[in-house]
Amino acid sequence: MSAPHITAPLIDSQGRRINYLRLAITDRCNLRCRYCRPAKGVPFMPHDQILTLEELEFLVGIFCDLGVEKVRVTGGEPFSRRGCVPFLSRIRRIAGLKFLHITTNGVKTARYLDELVAIGVSGVNLSLDTLDRARFQRITRRDFLDSVLETLRGLIDRAIPLKINSVVLEDTTDEEIVRLVSLTEKQPVTLRFIERMPFSGTTGSVVLGSGDLVCRLRGIFPTLVETPASQAPTTARLFALPGHQGRLGVIQGYSRLFCKNCNKVRITPAGILKTCLYDDGALDLKQLLRSGAGAGEIKQAIVACVSKRFINGHEAERFSARKTEPSMAAIGG
Repeated sequence: MSAPHITAPLIDSQGRRINYLRLAITDRCNLRCRYCRPAKGVPFMPHDQILTLEELEFLVGIFCDLGVEKVRVTGGEPFSRRGCVPFLSRIRRIAGLKFLHITTNGVKTARYLDELVAIGVSGVNLSLDTLDRARFQRITRRDFLDSVLETLRGLIDRAIPLKINSVVLEDTTDEEIVRLVSLTEKQPVTLRFIERMPFSGTTGSVVLGSGDLVCRLRGIFPTLVETPASQAPTTARLFALPGHQGRLGVIQGYSRLFCKNCNKVRITPAGILKTCLYDDGALDLKQLLRSGAGAGEIKQAIVACVSKRFINGHEAERFSARKTEPSMAAIGG
């Protein structure tokens, strides 16, 4: 399948230009993080309910025709899907795509790093919540820290732009934060602390105990200095620490303080377009694809959907009125 090359900007109801697509290619993951899945697990989607790689590639072409310049491939864990690397190579060549990023847990990633360099991946976000092996196992319910650290070292050695994403949990200690921050001392990486968000596949409300992360970091690191935001929309507040080559960031996803500048939409593994992390899905792209809709019809549906986008995550959540929170792996982060 190929989409006709008709370029048009994708603008939402608030005048925000959408030029960033998060593309979840699988709901499968080799970790069982306690903030992403309940202990009993979440059933995986049957393979026939997940978009094929060819369908995903076709949709990327459509979104690039609509002005998307940046695609982030996520999961679940993207490298858990067979054919991930050839897929990355193909979409990297799509006209209009300027930046191709990947979010990974790093368990299987080290073996592919040379291929990612050859493809021209723009950057990698690596999930890493602790440097303590026993705690890593408690959080993820798996003993794979050595594999993740191998990926971390490999990314640094190859100078692949790296952001480390670290979720702050109720029992994350100051000492643990200090250990993680030490990664930025001699390496030009960005370490981003993330508010825990209520997408763990659980029923009912989720207690979020992280508090004000910025105040907490300032208490631990009194010399922390906030750096001016770039012109591009960003989900993180960025900070410099004297004597460190890298930077720190705080992502206040639960607070939803960055909604006014949000430039992204998401496609879930099941092919649902989400114009906000907190909505219940805005458009069934899989149904359109498999009912025979052409590229022009799909583009019109996307434009119409984005034109009705909620002003912020609070409004989207109120409208959805969910009683059961989905797993982050099923959403795509």
